[in-house]
Amino acid sequence: MKLTLQKISLFSFLLFAAFTAKAQTTCDCSETFKWVKETFEKNDAGFDYAIQQKGMDMYEKHNAVFLQKVKTITESHECAEVLNEWLKFFRKGHFGVMALATATTQQSANVKQWPVLAVKEKELRSKPTKDAKDLVGIWKVGSYKIGIVKKDKGYKGVILESGNVAWKPQQVKMEINEDGSGVFYMGDFSPLKFKKMDWIGKNAIKLAPAIQLQREYPTFPENADIQLYAKAMSMGKPFMEKLSEETLYLRIPSFGGEQKKVIDSVLLAHEKEIKSTKNLIIDIRNGTGGDDDSYANIIPYLYTNPIRIVGMELLSTPLNNKRMESYLSMPDLSEKSRMQVNAALTLLNDNLGKFVNLNGGDKVHIQKMDAVLPFPQQVAIIANEANGSTDEQFLMAAKQSKKVKLFGTSTFGVLDISNMNFVKSPDEKFQLGYCLSKSYRIPGMAIDGIGIQPDYFIDSTIPNELWIKYATSVLEDKEFQP
Repeated sequence: MKLTLQKISLFSFLLFAAFTAKAQTTCDCSETFKWVKETFEKNDAGFDYAIQQKGMDMYEKHNAVFLQKVKTITESHECAEVLNEWLKFFRKGHFGVMALATATTQQSANVKQWPVLAVKEKELRSKPTKDAKDLVGIWKVGSYKIGIVKKDKGYKGVILESGNVAWKPQQVKMEINEDGSGVFYMGDFSPLKFKKMDWIGKNAIKLAPAIQLQREYPTFPENADIQLYAKAMSMGKPFMEKLSEETLYLRIPSFGGEQKKVIDSVLLAHEKEIKSTKNLIIDIRNGTGGDDDSYANIIPYLYTNPIRIVGMELLSTPLNNKRMESYLSMPDLSEKSRMQVNAALTLLNDNLGKFVNLNGGDKVHIQKMDAVLPFPQQVAIIANEANGSTDEQFLMAAKQSKKVKLFGTSTFGVLDISNMNFVKSPDEKFQLGYCLSKSYRIPGMAIDGIGIQPDYFIDSTIPNELWIKYATSVLEDKEFQP
């Protein structure tokens, strides 16, 4: 039986080296380093490839440095940070060490001693600031409503309302210093430090790639370009807007598996518009990676000719193959899929220590469709340096279409070594994420550490909020006027 990874549904997630939680527990970092090193060396699909590229001498020198570093570390979050630095030897992302903690214990310990500040929404509404660059006011981020007040030459943000039961009104949620640096406390009370707060127009601020606050009160007049950009970067769900009679705009913040239904529903709701409008802009900036299935229903709108999808091979080890075994416990697994998984497991277990092709030996899958849609005629996809993994897989397929041009900057470059697996350390204080697969594209067309290059490079003289306007001007053959 010919097995396909599409049927078995292996997922590819985008994780960066900064994937650590600040769990304040003690640990034996030397022992943890030993476990991470051995587990990664034996099971990561990119380990041998990295050694071939950089050499064993360089790797041993790298290890010697970190063996000394871990000796003096006793806090788990510091250990995780150092181990993530160690992992950067191999590639830019698709790995991670996370310090684990019992959420209830961590939260209850923090709540008892967490700083509070007497801030009430009524008072903030009674004396609204008239300065658009003054942060004082009411802001929203995710399920939190935050009141920001001036304090200690900077600002403090305090919970007014929270969708997270762990966070209570008047607890300090964030701090911004006079120089724009500061800290935002995450749902588990762990600190996310940022070097500089950035304004997005007059009614939004960005603290980190995933943390953007939208001003609720008072609000200030804003031009349409900034309004759309702020909406695109703050909304966690896809949406579509009409920019002109010629151009539609589709924002997709994530290809995560949980987003597939939402993406498909947006496409369905606007199907007639898409099929009758000349241009389509798809904005995937700051994506999260996810599942290839999430973009499957976008491809028909882009398609012009058969798409060549270069496959991958899986590194077979006892630990890696346990992930395939986990599919057998899925409650909705069909009998046909169960047979496929069992056949894949047999093939993997018969080839321990080797790379295995589960696609019957085929290295390339050719995707063909029955028709080329007359509209859209032109498609611009906007991406930036934060896009990797599944985002890049989408771009690799899309850029083969005669309709498509890529706009923005080079992507992050984490696609060659992919399909992450997560395992806990023997003491269950840490979780290691590493990769199971290696693409047949390498070394001939490596993406890792390089990224995918745009057709239209958007340089730093064009601010982020004008990227949509720039792409529109190209598609509509108009002069770009910032």
